[in-house]
Amino acid sequence: MKRLSMMSVAVMSVVLTAGAATAAAGAKGKSLYDRLGGKGAITAVVDTFVGNVGGDKRINGYFATTDIPKLKMHLVNQICEAAGGPCTYTGRTMKQTHAGMGVDEAAFNALVEDLVKALDHHKVGKAEKDELLGILGPMKSDIVEKK
Repeated sequence: MKRLSMMSVAVMSVVLTAGAATAAAGAKGKSLYDRLGGKGAITAVVDTFVGNVGGDKRINGYFATTDIPKLKMHLVNQICEAAGGPCTYTGRTMKQTHAGMGVDEAAFNALVEDLVKALDHHKVGKAEKDELLGILGPMKSDIVEKK
């Protein structure tokens, strides 16, 4: 459970941080949460994302003992809160979650790829995708331990 939660949260974090400035310029007052389609749409993206990770041989070993329903709940709440929605993320920090996992750049990048595939599958707009990635991106330094 620890490994899946840590990796998932890390990836989401990286993805969200990358494009915050770009999307913010075109938001016209609507929160990212609203532009993403609310909690239901975020939940659908997370479901697809976790499925992508489970099928990704590059990183699925990190999640072999993870409590998947709990992971999904934390990811939905983290993204919802980060996007300006009404949710509250109550999980551990990314640094605490990923300590000792030995996550390297390649694993982190694979996770981000899986998230982007999920966002694309659900036809999330470029501005929203960039904003979400911009919000999550800064978490990379707390997740990656091996350069």
